[in-house]
Amino acid sequence: QVQLVESGGGLVQPGGSLRLSCAASGNIFSIYAMGWYRQAPGKQRELVAAITSGGSTNYVDSVKGRFTISRDNAKNTVYLQMNILKPEDTAVYYCNADLGIRESGEVRSYDYWGQGTQVTVSS
Repeated sequence: QVQLVESGGGLVQPGGSLRLSCAASGNIFSIYAMGWYRQAPGKQRELVAAITSGGSTNYVDSVKGRFTISRDNAKNTVYLQMNILKPEDTAVYYCNADLGIRESGEVRSYDYWGQGTQVTVSS
């Protein structure tokens, strides 16, 4: 069974840092793009950061210069280093991955989501 397991959320004071991790496991043939989304109460889910299999990255404007996305392909893991956290960063953070799964001799692409991890920035 393929799954994405997140860790690293929690409560932090404004200006602090957190590092989120998301590990993909199961019968995975390949991992294409990976990313982090977040959803605050009453708001739509938004893309925070994404990274391609080749290492190209993009960020939502509100986190540029503060957050860094990276991946370890050997560990099937994507990270989100979050620095200078602000109260407006408070949200549930979700890991997302485009995974290649071998089925009946073919590799097909599927979109997977983690269960979400709460990040709360408050004094």
